[in-house]
Amino acid sequence: MRSSPRVVDFVVDFLQRQEVSHVFGVGGANIEDLYDALHHAQAGPLGVVAKHEFSAATMADGYHRASQRVPVIAATSGAGAMNLVPGIAELRASYVPALVLIGQPPAALDGRGSFQETSGLAGSIDAARMFAELAVYCVRVDDPESIVRELPRALAAATDPAAPGPAVLLLPKDVQQAVIPSWDPPAAVAPAALPLSDAAERSRAAGLLRAAARRGGVAVIAGEAVARADARPQLARLTAALGAAVAVVPDAKDVADPRDPGHLGIAGAIGTAEVQEALERASAVLLAGTRLPQMAGAGLHEHLKGVPVVCVDPREPFLGAHEELVRLTGPVAAELELLEREVTTASGPAADRPTSGPAAEHPAPGRTARQPGPAPRPVRPAAAVPDPATSLDLRTAALTVAAHLPEGATVVADAGNTGAAAIHHVDVPPGGRFIAALGMGGMGHSFGAGVGAAFATGRRTCVIAGDGAFFMHGMEVHTAVEHDLPVTFVVLNNNAHGMCATREQLFFSGDYSYNLFRPARIGDGAAAMFPGLAADTVRTAGELGAALDRAHATSSPALVCVDVDPTEMPPFRPFRQHVLLTGRGRPVREGAVPG
Repeated sequence: MRSSPRVVDFVVDFLQRQEVSHVFGVGGANIEDLYDALHHAQAGPLGVVAKHEFSAATMADGYHRASQRVPVIAATSGAGAMNLVPGIAELRASYVPALVLIGQPPAALDGRGSFQETSGLAGSIDAARMFAELAVYCVRVDDPESIVRELPRALAAATDPAAPGPAVLLLPKDVQQAVIPSWDPPAAVAPAALPLSDAAERSRAAGLLRAAARRGGVAVIAGEAVARADARPQLARLTAALGAAVAVVPDAKDVADPRDPGHLGIAGAIGTAEVQEALERASAVLLAGTRLPQMAGAGLHEHLKGVPVVCVDPREPFLGAHEELVRLTGPVAAELELLEREVTTASGPAADRPTSGPAAEHPAPGRTARQPGPAPRPVRPAAAVPDPATSLDLRTAALTVAAHLPEGATVVADAGNTGAAAIHHVDVPPGGRFIAALGMGGMGHSFGAGVGAAFATGRRTCVIAGDGAFFMHGMEVHTAVEHDLPVTFVVLNNNAHGMCATREQLFFSGDYSYNLFRPARIGDGAAAMFPGLAADTVRTAGELGAALDRAHATSSPALVCVDVDPTEMPPFRPFRQHVLLTGRGRPVREGAVPG
């Protein structure tokens, strides 16, 4: 038995026993007792203070996506709690588990007009009701002793394998300070086990895929859940057994090896027409770790109604009514492994795919006909390195960043034109991760997420963001400097909200803009603001590569500003299609339409 005087001491004891190493947040009067408990705990979690509560949530987001560990967020009441809303919404939309601890004014003052009151009484905002709409679980803890039950329940809800997400506990200040009786050491909370799919459904799925492999071939669309389940090897073996071509969704660039000759590229709005056509030629489609949301399946959903689809994901796909849809809803890694065993039995495609005749002349899209068995792993070609003298545009900058990433690095892409360029052109190095927040798509997400990823892995993280994102949440550079984290912030500065400016040119008259701004010298400003920060402004591929190499040779943060043209069109397929169909887009810089 152990005794401790306060609720917050139990909270920290619980976090320690869950092996929580970091708590991301912003302090304030109604959460300061938790920070006090963190300080006095023996080898307790590190309290990381962000510059804004949204970024505290995005730090937690990047921390989980880079490591699969469950993060903890702490914030105070009032505006502090409200600033968490978009960050929690991203966690929920992207199925990222997190434990969120939000301070509240003392319960003794509820209904009496206390500062920052959100009790729901006397006409005040009801925080419990609001966060219940955003989170997978939300409880206001009014009985101090109930924290012993509610904290494990919240963590269990956050890590529910069928629908993980943020779980919120609202903690009034007087409850946090309350003395509670002795408690048994909190047990570790293990995620609930997700049952495997029925064997008959798996056999049906294997039969559909085997038949398709003998006809026009199988195409795989792989999603971010493959990376979170650490299921890349299982996916690779299954696709090899099927002779399948593989496309990845925009936030899952790291789940399939781009060196593989069957690697198609990116599916959806940030992909190309060639990838779309290859997917449409397939006789069956396997969705692995993705629900195929609009950004990943734009233009494909209607086509898939007439094609057999196998979905390996606990979540229901965005396909609507479909006669030949087979869902395998167990753990992604286990389901992929069992499915691979099923398709490689004596009757599977590895045994009976023809090696001559019409069927052999039409292998899976993106592949050449081959003898049974996995294709040999090709040697990775040298990265496409732009000529050092080349002036920098979005594409050249992205390719240069990719060529200079160290092994194991995490790449975090922000929203807008810059994010599209990063997703399209930046391949992840071996052992690395690729992070992009497409649930809510909030600008500035990458700055906090990059910090969180660096805390999680200790390895170099490269944030690729635009100037608009920097002005929203770029002061998390300060957090990286404070903790001396290995984060390289690459800011592509077109002095605009680039995607909004592009839309003005393409879809409206183009003779005005609310989204073009006066020039800002971000690199020079960062250098002056943070003494000791390596901050550069570069103009050529050679200068960018040299700045990146200098940064990556250290374990400290760095910022590189790249000035680019606001009229450059990003590699975003809807824009390209609009130009091709209408001929509009002349104000966009000539030659900038992506191929």
